[in-house]
Amino acid sequence: QVQLVESGGGLVQAGGSLRLSCAASGRTFSTCAMGWFRQAPGKEREFVAAISWSGGSTFYGDSVKGRFTIFRNNAKNEVYLQMNSLKPEDTAVYYCAVDKSTFRVRLDPQDVYWGQGTQVIVSS
Repeated sequence: QVQLVESGGGLVQAGGSLRLSCAASGRTFSTCAMGWFRQAPGKEREFVAAISWSGGSTFYGDSVKGRFTIFRNNAKNEVYLQMNSLKPEDTAVYYCAVDKSTFRVRLDPQDVYWGQGTQVIVSS
């Protein structure tokens, strides 16, 4: 059974940093793209970042470019999101997503496994 467990969320002041982690289990994901989405109250789910199965390609939403960095450790089946220069508008529940297919570069949110989410609150 596939399970994604996020950690690292919390409360931080604007300008601060957090690192989110997502541990995947149930199968090997070293050949799967991984990434992060977020959803703020009253808003639609938003793409944050994704990393290809090899780690050679990364993608970011416009609102986080230059501030967030995604990386992965295939030996541990883990993906991370380093968030710097956080803003109050980054407040959301952050969800880890892992591709159900292999060797794809981008994530299709209609075809991924989802974690349970971790709350990030950025105070002004």
